[in-house]
Amino acid sequence: MIPAQELVEHGVAAAGAAGADGCIVLIEETSHADVRFALNTTTTNGVHRARSVTVVAVAGRSVGTARQTGVVGLDGVAEMASAALADARAAPPAEDAGALVEPSETVPARDFSLGPEETDASALEPVLSSLSGAFGRARARDAVLAGFAEIDAATLYLGSSTGVRLSHAQPTAAVNLVGRTADGTGSAWVGVPAIDPSFEEMEREIWRRLDWGKRQIALDAGRYEVILPPSGVVDMMAELAFGGLGGQDAEDGRTVFSKEGDGTRVGETITTLPFTLSSDPFEPAVACTPFVATAASSSDVSVFDNGLPLGHIDWLRDGVLAHLRYHRAGAAKSGVAVAPYVENLALRCRAAGGGSVDGGSVDDMVARTERGLLLTCLWYIREVDPATLLTTGLTRDGVYVIEDGAVVGAANNFRFNESPVDLLSRATEVGTPVRSLGREFGEYLNRTVMPPLRIPDYNMSSVSPAS
Repeated sequence: MIPAQELVEHGVAAAGAAGADGCIVLIEETSHADVRFALNTTTTNGVHRARSVTVVAVAGRSVGTARQTGVVGLDGVAEMASAALADARAAPPAEDAGALVEPSETVPARDFSLGPEETDASALEPVLSSLSGAFGRARARDAVLAGFAEIDAATLYLGSSTGVRLSHAQPTAAVNLVGRTADGTGSAWVGVPAIDPSFEEMEREIWRRLDWGKRQIALDAGRYEVILPPSGVVDMMAELAFGGLGGQDAEDGRTVFSKEGDGTRVGETITTLPFTLSSDPFEPAVACTPFVATAASSSDVSVFDNGLPLGHIDWLRDGVLAHLRYHRAGAAKSGVAVAPYVENLALRCRAAGGGSVDGGSVDDMVARTERGLLLTCLWYIREVDPATLLTTGLTRDGVYVIEDGAVVGAANNFRFNESPVDLLSRATEVGTPVRSLGREFGEYLNRTVMPPLRIPDYNMSSVSPAS
């Protein structure tokens, strides 16, 4: 296979020779390994490699794009450049049009000449070596285990006609484990965003939760005090990040952060507790691509910004809405700071004496609960009203009843109606932030640090028949 760097150079040159006013070539090399299991047996496992190539051509103030996956040769990338240029010449002027990023505007990154990172089945050894014993223990308990473990090693190459040459490599991993009783009356889920020797710890947590579920407690719909674990907080904050932080969308009156009449709510106090919701490509344990790399423009992301350095940004700071997402063109138009998308997210709450609140683990918060519910995870979350960011979704794989500081049984599942913004404004206690994996959005937002939250009046709008 032709090296990615050679394809980048050839694509940029071919676009220039065809008369393009600018060109960006993005190539992502992915190495993937996974194992999947169900009914106490391994079902599939494998390793594969993939490549995606995107060519963005500029003609005046218009852009065109060509994408292809799989094997792409030198002739192929040249044809892609021609197709992208033809697309650009037929397109109207882009609202986000601007000068491409210059090399002097970039920051040092991974050596562009290095080959792609790779992974293989050996990276899954901490899970693979634990499965046989786990399956045996499950059969002894008359239970079944299912789930998967996967790891990707993705290497990005970005080159432009201005001379920008950038590369970044990062692994993305996850382990999902589900346990069910043989009769299907009880289930539990645990997920972690890493491949490490924690599988036996995950298994022990599954057994603990299935044991909690031996006592079934039927509950009606209503508002309940809830301990929302980090996995659930991830998914609600992902809804906030994906559906609420767009600056242009807010200016257009389409989001929860649109100001009545005109403008946005930047500068307004959003939460009573001093929450800070932030992104930082260099944060330890959740580091991510430190520059803009996008194959398409949107209301807050621009292909013209490819290569632009990313840094720390607070979306909420001490409870106040501090920034919304803007690409360079949008920021210039609105007179605000550029704030591109960063593919990680952290939620913390400032302590009275400085630093972050360290309210302990989920178990610590349960021990401080007189009566309430402990959720496992959220599922099938859908936006209902963008003006309030109201969402609806389902609880899944364990809703546990707490009485006098201990879990005393498992309740039925519920449908809920909640807004992540409202949840933050109503939270009364914050636990210790930890590296977390969301059940619903973990595939799209793997790098997160979230605390458990106490919500005094979580809206369980109806009982769900799901088991």
